[in-house]
Amino acid sequence: MQRKAYARGRGPGRGGVAVASAVVLALGLGAGLTGCSSGAPADTEAVDSKAGPASTTAAPGRYRTLFEPCGAVPQATLKDLLPGAAALPEAERDRAYRGTAAATFDTDRRVGCSWKADAPDATHRLTLDIERVVSYDPAVSDDGRAQQVFGAKQAAAGIVAPPTTTPPTTPPTAPTVSATPSGSAATSALAGHQPQGPRVPAAPHASSAPPAAGATAGAGATASPSQSSGLEPRMLDGLGEVAFVDDTLATPGPSGAKRLVSVVFRTSNVIVTVSYEELTTGSAEVPDSRELQERARGLARLLAERLEE
Repeated sequence: MQRKAYARGRGPGRGGVAVASAVVLALGLGAGLTGCSSGAPADTEAVDSKAGPASTTAAPGRYRTLFEPCGAVPQATLKDLLPGAAALPEAERDRAYRGTAAATFDTDRRVGCSWKADAPDATHRLTLDIERVVSYDPAVSDDGRAQQVFGAKQAAAGIVAPPTTTPPTTPPTAPTVSATPSGSAATSALAGHQPQGPRVPAAPHASSAPPAAGATAGAGATASPSQSSGLEPRMLDGLGEVAFVDDTLATPGPSGAKRLVSVVFRTSNVIVTVSYEELTTGSAEVPDSRELQERARGLARLLAERLEE
């Protein structure tokens, strides 16, 4: 078949040029892609070299909102915590049980409420503070940041967590002695050194437990209950994920005495503080530590259950 000839300077029409260019471009791109992807792992193709390594964002906390605190305490519980309210006129009693909400800028981040009731021989105050902690560090979770805040409160109260003991993986082995020396030389051989003088018993030392939060607050504060009583400031079990109780007593004087018990616990990214205070007047007895701690811990357990709803 006779080949069609083209005159010099003339070529295929615009349509032919476009098709030819598309074919060349497709071939070039195919070759380029084949060359770039040759030998490269599949999982690295999607990573932009300018974006750097992929970052990992820590998990958010469990809670996004907070419950209303003034209505979270049952009236039956308030009657136990505020015994003086029962003798008040009805309007004042209702106002005492209603409580006063704390002023906060964001009720999804922090809420609080306080109650107070006066009696002839004592005044009782109850305060709730509930904080939802949010971490702004992508490498730190909300729970992790909440634990940091809790740890700062624990340190401010001077409470040290009991050390955790890890059993040894392999039991210690006694040294092997080929011969059994006699007398003091035997002891030296087992110890691996020369005989020494008689050992002097260590002098008795004071307890290493840190002072309570209010112990150094001023001359008008005394230490918390002694450790032998089991009511000293300490870590608590069975309340949230981690918890502690603090107990301080101001020095009793002619005007009375004041004891403040605080129970603080953390559940996920929420920290709850229950502060319960009794101020006696005149010659009334010093507020009982056990009674105040039991009441504050009972309310803390109710709030912990509320968070689980």
